[in-house]
Amino acid sequence: MEATRRAALAEDAVRYRLFAAGAAGAGGQALLRRCAEAVVVRFAPLLAAYIWQRQPFRLRYLPPRGETPAHLGGTTLFGDNVEDEWFIVYLLREITREFPGLAARIDDNDGEFLLIEAADFLPKWLNPENSDNRVFFYKGELHIIPLSENQERECDLSAASLTISQALTLLSSHSEEFLAAEPIRTAVYKRISGYPEKIQASFHRAHCYLPAGIVAVLRQRPSLVAAAVQAFYLRDPVDLRACRSFQTFPPDERVMTVVTFTKCLYAQLVQQKFVPDRRSGYVLPPPSHPQYKAYELGMKLAHGFEILCSKCSKVSPDSKRNVLSGPLWERFLSSLKEKNYFKGEMEGSAKYSELLHMAEDYFQQSVTKPESSVEVSPGDEILTLLQATTIDLKELEREAACLPPEDDDSWLEITPDDLDQMLKEARNESIPSSNEEEQKYDLEAVAESMKAFVSKVSTHEGAEMPWSTDESHVTFDVDSFTKALDRILGADSEELDSDDLDEEEEFDFSDEDDEDLDAENEMQDQKVSPNELIGSLKSYMNEMDRELAHTNVGKSFSTQKKGASSVNAAMSQNAGPDSGAEDTELTPVDVDMNLVANLLESYSAQSGLAGPTSNILQSMGVYLPENADHTASKKGATE
Repeated sequence: MEATRRAALAEDAVRYRLFAAGAAGAGGQALLRRCAEAVVVRFAPLLAAYIWQRQPFRLRYLPPRGETPAHLGGTTLFGDNVEDEWFIVYLLREITREFPGLAARIDDNDGEFLLIEAADFLPKWLNPENSDNRVFFYKGELHIIPLSENQERECDLSAASLTISQALTLLSSHSEEFLAAEPIRTAVYKRISGYPEKIQASFHRAHCYLPAGIVAVLRQRPSLVAAAVQAFYLRDPVDLRACRSFQTFPPDERVMTVVTFTKCLYAQLVQQKFVPDRRSGYVLPPPSHPQYKAYELGMKLAHGFEILCSKCSKVSPDSKRNVLSGPLWERFLSSLKEKNYFKGEMEGSAKYSELLHMAEDYFQQSVTKPESSVEVSPGDEILTLLQATTIDLKELEREAACLPPEDDDSWLEITPDDLDQMLKEARNESIPSSNEEEQKYDLEAVAESMKAFVSKVSTHEGAEMPWSTDESHVTFDVDSFTKALDRILGADSEELDSDDLDEEEEFDFSDEDDEDLDAENEMQDQKVSPNELIGSLKSYMNEMDRELAHTNVGKSFSTQKKGASSVNAAMSQNAGPDSGAEDTELTPVDVDMNLVANLLESYSAQSGLAGPTSNILQSMGVYLPENADHTASKKGATE
């Protein structure tokens, strides 16, 4: 059932649910209803200033249904800004910390994405098939409910998932035992570290040359910038028809202003290449103009607002304003004043009005119930605000003369070195300098790491990386190996099956062939000891080596130096003059040298890009420096 519901989630949607962990039935439902309003008031200062990519964080009370008990839940579309999803993870953790009676679950179309974040540290028994309803935030910490003792004893990794009710019962009674391991919690908490300060760091303020109407709307509803950017970013030819004449936001009265974007929204807007229709009236200055970027951003944003207004459904302006006149809004506003949300600003001042508009925007989007208000599109809200707002063009022009500087957007450009540094930081790896890399890397470490990787036992789920270089070497049990060979090769040759007899009758053997067969049968009847069997295998392998030594295959391998082993040299001298030529040809192959040479050749062929050699070696903590010869040749070619 869980998998079916998850499949119904959109690719860019996250689902979150809050359950009453310690109470069931009517008591749990009463707790949830009390917490629904308290959560909104407690986190309003955080959420009121946040700009969501597509949909806000919104909790609704949902009655029990089937095996799912009553809970507070919601689904948010985060679009291209995955930070919205992780901000919700932070909110859920803080909610369970502030309200210890609540347990939170969160997932998306990938399933338990918290476990994906900590995939390197998960226990062996945990897999996507049995992870449903086992991962919770409870009392501000991440918990994972393990398999029962019987399931773990029987190694039943595909055991049926828990129901929500069963999981909540176990969680409330054994929460300390189910606390996730320290590495798992560290990996997840690192992803949400920095909040709430990270909210301001995610904003980007830029100058935009906009119609006065849009400036007035954004002052009251800063979050509408997200809907406008999305409308422009996802535009189609039908949407652009409304931008030929600009009925709502003509370009005649434009002023310079500062617009607050998220970095994701700003990147989407600035990276779009777009030329306005000549009939629209939006004419851009030459690219050399000092404010060209402000003109271009304003033109694009104006197109987004015009597209939104062209799709409005003409809802009554009073239908949404009625929401702000009920007792719930009064309690919400008084709670904000108690928590010093207005920061001591005088009622009626510009800063007070700005904070009040943000609180109203958040309340209308996230608090009001669907049955108590009409769902209003962004275009309807924009038109409603335009009708209720008096635009003072001269005042806007005076403010434009003393705008604060815009933020630097150099973060848009990422060099390959910056990308490598980000990837290494994500893997918690130290970042050595190029000189340190050249001095510290060891070819023996390359060979030993690859041997350790090959010696690892793999399964149908993939190969395991030898993360530690201190692991013991693979041991070889000679007795077990010889016994296995004895079972395979030392069987009684007289026990022939019917197929062998039938094949023998089909051929007409000569007397000499019969004698040879009899001799071979007599040899096979004799019991062969394991040591003799190993000796015969070695002699057989030596014969193969002698044959290969005269071919190009044998000559393609690097061999050990003649003075590498004094023992082998002494043995070759004692063997007599006839064996000298053969021994020189059968010099042992230098396995490590061939391995390293092939790895370096493969690494050089990658030309600095990702490839099998660098991926395998880096996963084992071995980093190779750049090919200095290849770099020098490229510089010489450019010169």
